[in-house]
Formats: sequence, structure tokens, C-alpha cells
Amino acid sequence: MTQQSLWQFIIEQQEKLLTQVVQHLGLTFLSLILAIIIGVPLGIMIARKRKLSSPVLGVAGILQTIPSIALLGFMIPAFGIGAKPAIVALLIYALLPIIRNTYTGITEVSPTVIEAAKAMGMNKSQLLFKVELPLAMPVIIAGIRTAAVINVGVATLASFVAAGGLGEFIFGGISLNNTNMILAGAIPAALLAVLLDQTIALVQRSGYRLFKKLKYIVPVILIIVGAAYLFTAVSKNSIKAGFTPEFMGRQDGDLGLRSVYHLNVNPVIVNDAIMYKAAYEKELDLISGYSTDGRIKAFDLYVLNDDKKIFPPYFAAPIIKTKTLKKFPELEETLNLLANQFNDSIMTDLNYKSDQLHQTPERIAKDFLVKNKLYKTSRKGNSGTIRIGSKIFGEQYILTEMYKMLIEGYTDYKVETKTGLGGTKICFDALVNDAIDFYPEYTGTGLLVLLKPSEQTLKEVTQNADKTYDYVNVEFQKQYGIQWLKPLGFNNAYALMMRRKQAEELKIKSISDLKKYFDDK
Repeated sequence: MTQQSLWQFIIEQQEKLLTQVVQHLGLTFLSLILAIIIGVPLGIMIARKRKLSSPVLGVAGILQTIPSIALLGFMIPAFGIGAKPAIVALLIYALLPIIRNTYTGITEVSPTVIEAAKAMGMNKSQLLFKVELPLAMPVIIAGIRTAAVINVGVATLASFVAAGGLGEFIFGGISLNNTNMILAGAIPAALLAVLLDQTIALVQRSGYRLFKKLKYIVPVILIIVGAAYLFTAVSKNSIKAGFTPEFMGRQDGDLGLRSVYHLNVNPVIVNDAIMYKAAYEKELDLISGYSTDGRIKAFDLYVLNDDKKIFPPYFAAPIIKTKTLKKFPELEETLNLLANQFNDSIMTDLNYKSDQLHQTPERIAKDFLVKNKLYKTSRKGNSGTIRIGSKIFGEQYILTEMYKMLIEGYTDYKVETKTGLGGTKICFDALVNDAIDFYPEYTGTGLLVLLKPSEQTLKEVTQNADKTYDYVNVEFQKQYGIQWLKPLGFNNAYALMMRRKQAEELKIKSISDLKKYFDDK
């Protein structure tokens, strides 16, 4: 297969890229104009009442230090998913530089100038608008400039809450091991940051006169772009779909839905950590999920039958370099203690304990090992260190803890865990570059994301689970010097799912039924 160039990818995805750019600018501009409306008056207020400056700037500073992903998470219970939580989070990030620079700009106006203005008979309002703000304007604009650049960067995370933007390409590319997709999102985001920074710098250098000329034009532009964003973000379907970034770019995902089922549901992009709850709370009607996820049971979701078989087998197994197995001779036998210890219902139940009952991965892992008479107390050995990696969802954390307990109980090796490494690309790159020694992977992911076989090969090797496993194991050893150990026994495949009650009302049992429903509409 010929490697696709970045330019070819951009040409192919130009319509989608343009939509994402508009969404990204819309998020940035809407949050920025709101931050100016709130931040500048606050800065003026604390410049007048300086006793309030420390608490106001302190609170703004604390909000600025909250990790952006966490801040978006805090917004979801109050604002749901979509534009609202993203705009509020970006607004919070933009406040500190605007408040601080407004306060600094006004307080640094020379007392002599203030006294002269008062001597001329100016009241407080005239003093503010004719003296203080014009003199403080370069400093205030510098704060707005900083806030704008911050927001362009943070806006890439908006895709986690289905708010769109260039983060869709960036995080989809990371998940799919697709460098072109990452660059198609990252380069425009960087260019937008530079362009916005230099445009505001021009206003800053030109001074207050240019600002007076643009003070009506700029807000109108910001509002128009913001309105364009809101228009692109509105779903036009009676069934609102939300898919993960990884699902969007995979053949066993949205690409397969389009090519095999000829189904285009115009989904929003949403992080898998919140998509199940969004479906349960009726903010989404159709989601891409994982067939052994405990939240299917918790939220009473219905998995649609993949009647045309676009989802290949996804049997879990640890993957590890051959040289690592030679270095740690007891490791393979120990890891294979979990082989065939699971089925789909067992893994779903374990995930339910994590997702819904909020049990810790350590407790779930230990209870399972004790129940299956596999648990042994740690030897606290010192014959070398094994580094276990995991992706960023509950099932992987549980499996990581099981492997940790087995290694420490059955061997004299120590264990370090490096959990939450993100998507497939990050974990696999960490393994290839010897940052970790092994991690749990899925045969379908290894096949489609890492090996990327031809369509003919894909058809041949996805006929059953054994063929898929044998193919990825042989090819991984050949291409990367990496082995797949024995499968664990459960198949965590992709799946489309809806609320059970809604699926029953609409008489949708399969993906073909879903296609028929959209055709009828």
C-alpha cells in the first residue's frame, strides 16, 4: 500500500478540516469575547478597590492551574457536553491574563497624570475612559493577546466533550497511529495561534487610535465566527450520534459504517470517558462503545447487531518484545496464568465494578485472582524491574493490576506500572522504544491500527478469532520483534449502542435497521 502524503490527506479531508478550523476559531473567539466582557470590568474594579485585588487574582490564578482536562470534566455535570462546557472552560483560562493586565495597566498610570486630569475637572467616568484606559490599553491588549494564544491551544481539548475543533484530528491521529491526521490538526492550530498573536500584536503596536477604529468591527467578526461555529456544531439528525476520535478514522468504525453499510450519521466527536453517560442522559442517542464495557449494564444500553460484520475479533492479550522474554525467563509463564481465564460476561462484570460501583482496580484484580486461586503474596523480589503500560480506560487498569500481582507473587521481579498512556499509538511507541516492557492489546487494534493490511488480507484474516490472532502474532514478530502471548479469552470489540428503551421504540436491533431508519427519514 502506498503511503499517503500529508498534502493528499489534507486534500481528501479539506471539507472536514475547514469545519474544524471554523469550530476552533468559534470556540476561541466566543470564549475570548466573554472573557474580555468579564475580565476587563473586574480588572477595573480591583484597580479601584485594591483590597479586592489579592483575592480576585488569587481565585483566577487557582482556576488557571486546574489541568484543562479536569476543568472540562468539572463543566460536564453543570453544562452537559458540546459547546457550553468548552466555552466556559476556555473563558476561565482566559480570565487571569486579562484581569491581571487590566489591573496592572490602570494602576501603573502615572499619579501626576491622574492629578492633572482631576485638576481639569474630570469625573471618575471621564478619568477612566479618557485617561486611564487609553494609557493602559497596550498592557490590556497584551493580556488579551496572551489569553487568545492560550485558548487556541486549550481549544484542541474541546473534542473530548463533543465541542469539535482541531483536537478531533489530533487525538484521532494519536489513537490511530496516523501522523498525517495529527499534523493536519496540529499545524493549523499552531498557525492559528501565530496568526492571532501577530494580529493582536499589530493592534497593540498601533495604539489606542487603531483600537477605537476597530472596537466595533472586531466584536462583530468574533460574533460572526462564533455563530458559524454554533451552526456547524448543531446536529441535523433526529438521532444524535457521538463517536470517539479513534472510531472516526477506523475501517472497523465510521469508515466501515460509510463504506459497508452506507450509513453517515454525522456524529459529534466525544471522549469515551463521557460518551456512555451522555447516552444515558439523552444528550446522545447513538454511541460507539466497547462490547465488554460495564457501563452497558449500568446504563441499560442496547448493543446493535453488526449484521454485516465490520467489527473484527478483538481478543485481548499481552504484547511483549521477544528480547524482553529472554531477559526475564519466568515472565511468559507467569503472564500466561491469565490465559483463557475470562469470557465476555466476566470482563463486563469486572468493568461494571469499576465503572459503576467505583471499586479500585487493585481491589477488583485481587478479588478476581483470589476467586480463581491465582493470588500469591508478593515476594518483594529484586531480580529486575518489569514496566507494565496501559491505555487510559478502566479495563486496562484492572488487567495491569492483575499482571502486577501475578509477577510480584510468582517471580522475584519488581513491577512499575505506567498507566493511562493514552491511545494505541502512545502505548505501542512506548513499547517499541523500550519505555515499557509490555501492555494488554487487542487483536483487532493490532490488525487495523498497527499493521494496516490490504482489504484482501483483512477479509481473509478476520473470518475468525484464531486467524486474526495468528496473523497479528506472526506479523508483529516479523516487523517489530514483538510477540502476542496467549489470549485472555474475552472479545472487547467495537459496537454501536443506543438506550434500550429508545431502540425498542424505534424497532432498531441491528446496524442495518439503523440504516433503514435514516433512509426512511
